[in-house]
Amino acid sequence: MQASLNAPLLFSGLFAIALLTSVGLKIWLSLRQMRHVSQHRTQVPAQFETSVSLASHQKAADYTLAKTSFGIFGLLFNAAVLVGWTLLGGLSSLNQALNPWLPVAEHPLAQQLLLLFAFTTLGGLIDLPFSLYQIFVIEARFGFNKMSLKLWLSDLLKSSVLGALVGLPLAALMLWLMGSLGNRWWIWAWVVWMAFNLLMLVIYPTWIAPLFNQFKPLDNPELVARVNALMARCGFSAKGFFVMDGSRRSGHANAYFTGFGSAKRVVFFDTLLEKLTPDEVDAVLAHELGHFKHKHILKRIVTMFAISGLGFALLGWAATQVWFYAGLGVEPNFGEPNNALALILFLSVVPVFSFFIAPLMSVSSRQHEFEADAYAKTQTSGLALRQALLKLIEDNASTLTPDPVYVKFYYSHPPATQRLARLAA
Repeated sequence: MQASLNAPLLFSGLFAIALLTSVGLKIWLSLRQMRHVSQHRTQVPAQFETSVSLASHQKAADYTLAKTSFGIFGLLFNAAVLVGWTLLGGLSSLNQALNPWLPVAEHPLAQQLLLLFAFTTLGGLIDLPFSLYQIFVIEARFGFNKMSLKLWLSDLLKSSVLGALVGLPLAALMLWLMGSLGNRWWIWAWVVWMAFNLLMLVIYPTWIAPLFNQFKPLDNPELVARVNALMARCGFSAKGFFVMDGSRRSGHANAYFTGFGSAKRVVFFDTLLEKLTPDEVDAVLAHELGHFKHKHILKRIVTMFAISGLGFALLGWAATQVWFYAGLGVEPNFGEPNNALALILFLSVVPVFSFFIAPLMSVSSRQHEFEADAYAKTQTSGLALRQALLKLIEDNASTLTPDPVYVKFYYSHPPATQRLARLAA
């Protein structure tokens, strides 16, 4: 009896310790990053002195400092919101407030969907000021934001409607599986989740992405010929080559592969084609092909499915434990379905604990980037890839002097100094 009474307190304590530790570690890392970037702001690193101007270097430093300092504020705010939802009883109060409108005993699935919808909507509203500040203040200050308020509102409306049309049926199916298939429900939910993600890889580039951006066929015959030759040389094919109007929203440049199987397509930002020579575009595309050649995309999908499988298994167990709810400040619906509460709590709390293994994922991602660079160097000009990287680094205001410890935790791509050094070796 005593153990059952202590379990919620122990879990509350464990959650509080993990939250404080993760927040403290994130702030420490951010302060290290800001200090390191500030200390190296006045001088371009020696290996970039002939290719990057001091003005560009300082712009990148200032951009990094602005984003990082704002990130600290957002981190503290989000931690406070999480404590409010959990330990201070916010989620429990929301659940109790909604129950009289749609009693869970009479409408179990509808009430749980309403709870998920209300929680998600409130969370989105809380995040809106941060999104607005990031886009219309920080990005605008450094010349990256090209989005009007009208376009931002249009994107918000489209994404909200799309999220409801796709998310609510998926959530309803998940809640039905949780309530109908016994203790092994999580296996079937995992299968549904995997199938949904694979389906999205196929339909996203064709049906969803065009809702937000215009995709026009690449109409540069010379570049099309070069890209086709590169694809053939590397043993790849794609459904088409497209130019995306990225300049409508941002000054950042990029190129990427999207889709799965026969739906794969190559997408270039219009901003990228404006800044790079054909040789450099070839090199950037060869880097992306390197990810496919080394099966990085498949490895990431398999890793994601493995992690999600463990997550569903853990959720299946935690959802049956009273201490899981009570330890996070939630009074469960005794004798009634608690599946929506379990989903919300689990998705809210897991990032607190998973942060501590984030460096492992970052190490793997950085290694993949090195391998893709090495492959690109065998298929195109290594010099062209170095020049393209330098242009993208300068154009995107990526700092050349990140803190090494910050890099190990957060960077999915190696710092510019390391990538260029390997390419030059």
